[in-house]
Amino acid sequence: MKITNMHPVLKENIQEIGKPYSDLHFLLECFAEVLEANNEKELVTYIPWLNTKVSTPKPEHEQKAIHLYSICFQLLNLCEVNWAVQSRRNKQQHQGSQSINGSWAHTFSELKQSGIPQEKIVAALSQLEIEPVMTAHPTEAKRTVVLKYYRELYLQLVMLENPVYTVLERDQIRSGIKELLTRLWFIDDIYLEKPQVETELENVLHYLTKVFPDVFELHDRTLVQAWNEAGFQPESLQNYQSMPKISLGSWVGGDRDGHPLVTPEITQFTLKRLRTEALNLTSQRLNLLADSLSIYTSENTLSVEIQERKSELEKQIPDISENIQFSSASREPFRQFVLLLIEKLPVKHNHSGGNIQLSPTNWSYSNSGQLITDLELLLQALSNWGAPMLAINEVNKALRFVQNFGFHLAHLDIRQNSEFYQKAFLGLLEDVDTSSFSINTDHHQVDKQFLLQELNLYRPFTYSYSGNVSETANALGYLSVLTGHIRNYGTNALGSMIVSMTKKVDDLFTFYLLAREAGLYVKTESGPACQLPVVPLFETIDDLHRAPAILDEFLAHPVTQNTLQLQAQRKGYSRPVAEVMIGYSDSNKDGGILSSLWHLYEAQHELAKIGRKHGVDIRFFHGKGGSISRGAGPIHWFLKSLPPESLCGKLRLTEQGETIERKYANKVNAAFNLELLTSGTLRNAMLNTHPFDPELFELVGFMAHESFTTYNALTRHPSFIRFFEQATPIDVIETSKIGSRPSRRTNQRTLNDLRAIPWVFSWTQSRVNITSWYGVGSTLLLLKEQYPEKYALLKQLLISHPLLRYILTNVDSGLAATDPEIIELYASLVNEEQVKNDILPLILSEFQLTKSLLAELLEKPFEERRKNHYYSTRLRAVALDLMHQVQVNTLRHWRNEKDSEDPEIANQQNIILLKTVNAVANALGSTG
Repeated sequence: MKITNMHPVLKENIQEIGKPYSDLHFLLECFAEVLEANNEKELVTYIPWLNTKVSTPKPEHEQKAIHLYSICFQLLNLCEVNWAVQSRRNKQQHQGSQSINGSWAHTFSELKQSGIPQEKIVAALSQLEIEPVMTAHPTEAKRTVVLKYYRELYLQLVMLENPVYTVLERDQIRSGIKELLTRLWFIDDIYLEKPQVETELENVLHYLTKVFPDVFELHDRTLVQAWNEAGFQPESLQNYQSMPKISLGSWVGGDRDGHPLVTPEITQFTLKRLRTEALNLTSQRLNLLADSLSIYTSENTLSVEIQERKSELEKQIPDISENIQFSSASREPFRQFVLLLIEKLPVKHNHSGGNIQLSPTNWSYSNSGQLITDLELLLQALSNWGAPMLAINEVNKALRFVQNFGFHLAHLDIRQNSEFYQKAFLGLLEDVDTSSFSINTDHHQVDKQFLLQELNLYRPFTYSYSGNVSETANALGYLSVLTGHIRNYGTNALGSMIVSMTKKVDDLFTFYLLAREAGLYVKTESGPACQLPVVPLFETIDDLHRAPAILDEFLAHPVTQNTLQLQAQRKGYSRPVAEVMIGYSDSNKDGGILSSLWHLYEAQHELAKIGRKHGVDIRFFHGKGGSISRGAGPIHWFLKSLPPESLCGKLRLTEQGETIERKYANKVNAAFNLELLTSGTLRNAMLNTHPFDPELFELVGFMAHESFTTYNALTRHPSFIRFFEQATPIDVIETSKIGSRPSRRTNQRTLNDLRAIPWVFSWTQSRVNITSWYGVGSTLLLLKEQYPEKYALLKQLLISHPLLRYILTNVDSGLAATDPEIIELYASLVNEEQVKNDILPLILSEFQLTKSLLAELLEKPFEERRKNHYYSTRLRAVALDLMHQVQVNTLRHWRNEKDSEDPEIANQQNIILLKTVNAVANALGSTG
């Protein structure tokens, strides 16, 4: 079957951009052949871009057509990702590695040109700590099995890049592509039942076990190669401890903020599962090391130290002589040594293959640090024996692996809401004599003086809680799980204890006392300390304003100081490091993009100063999402936009939902994204040290205030909530099954209770995107007409200041994804004419104002500034219009039918709606 038709926009894209769209045409032809082979010839006419015009499906074909569109959008995404990778390779080949902005080669070139000596760079590299944190926020609309097949499809597409394949081999690849498209066609791509937390854990485990081990190794090779190409001494990075520390975090099974399914049992199951998978990977990695050290030599040629340690291990491990692998390697002492290390892993080995089971013995390793000590001994012994390059190439890789993953795979964070902890603590006090302290009855809060007195004591309130307050039982339940895990394995597996919606320092002190109750307090020479770091999460704009004062009081308290000193000792820090999490989602929901990004910037500047006041480095944990409204954007530009001296070389940030798939599904792309993150952190920690700029603060602070005022005039308008509930598919999104977490924190029908993700998701679906641009146009107009000196300063700073460029580039992207015709289509769903007339003109006029003034400020039309983005958006719009039309029509009927006596009709309409939500999300590359 040969398809000759093509939509004129696709034809233009192929002419203007080229390869990604010719690849798309190829995949669409394959898809058409799959449909025809499966007796769906009529559906071929609905394939967008392959036909000269978009056809509206017949009612009986509607569900299949939506599924078809969803697949086509994902094929387009794959082609564009592959093109980005190939373009980068081509640029590296012809212009050199340093031409790739944000790469290690580019960073080392900048540092060298700035005159920073090699020794200082090595010292900074060795102190660098980067941790992407995988969350389970419900922003991934595709099922896990569907993601798996798209990953395989991408690999098939990449294979076609290889010019050495024969015609026969290329036909075989084409057949493989068609097989995968056939599977995708017959598999439903949306969740009809909410996934369990365990299902979300399995998806994250795919990345942790199948992707990141290879990605970390790819990253390290790129780093070392860039180092050598920069002319630095190769031996400076031959010690694994000179390399940046890259680890992974996870919230799946630990994030219980408004999530009733994350029970203490789930947390315990998650920790066990992560440990098992980590030890399985470690066993596999050590077996590879053993094979690489299959060297015939006499044991007495080895250093005395390794001979003694080998003898000691043989005595420790019973029946080691009966191990066939070990006994058959009698002339391979290095291999035998590694086999002994494998036996010391706290697992039950299945020597015939298969996975392992946790089975510690009294001679097993209790932590990964002990394994690292033995591997370092092996590294030195192999070098001394006469194989230094083998030691560097093989043992160093194993050491790096254990450093990255330990025996825990990823650090599990525990997150809970401050209000929950307050209820839990008050419930705890109901179990004890309360005559010795007072409770503020107006706000139902414990007297602060009482909190401060209790913090310095070791004893718990009760030794066994017997009350019936669910929050108390739950909090003490999962905190006791952590205590038990630490008792058995230490603290390495656990990340941060994040207190979301931190509004006052009492919220953090309250957690300390609950931790004490669960056995997480320990004695130090200086007094009580908590075993785990307590991290405030500042989310709303009001909270960001209060954050510096809260952190100041928190860091001044002896328990916090003792806790940070304990953490510093365990991690080998030269000075204490306090983590502070800042949220991009709720601050954006509060005040819009300009106000949010400015208040986040200002808060980081002030919080870093508070840290310096207390002799503490502040590691910021950026709670970013996948959309522009929630902190997305090119990571190297984001890092450049951070305040001077706010990067201490240690950084955490969240990776959510579809962002994980987009950034890490392909290993080459994943390694590059990791490279941007690590090299960008080093670069900006060392170079982003320009002094405080009062002009910038005054100007952007003014703009943020004006933008906030305009944004809130809209969101606080009496008609706004009713417009939002009718002109967006928020009610459909709340019925979706894309994540185990509820869309509201406490199930109240208020804007404050609605989570930021469904808030952004619903505006994205209806192409309004107010959270990524609203308020900016009015602010620019005000500057231009009433404050010309500020407008001139803005134009001047825009040329050189990365914060302004980052903000306005994100606004630019938000505008590009906004479509006024589609906005009006969704507004037709608003039943009350007055509500519609109150809100729709405000949105449309602010959109046009922002678009025209931003184009004037940036001095070039969007199609010239962002050519690739422009052509991609145009192509998607060709197919999106139909999906929006289907969604709006079905939404209108569903809202009328869902309360009728025939729920089956409403249920079928709901499925169609959920499929359109998935298709639009695929097209836009973003949900919430």
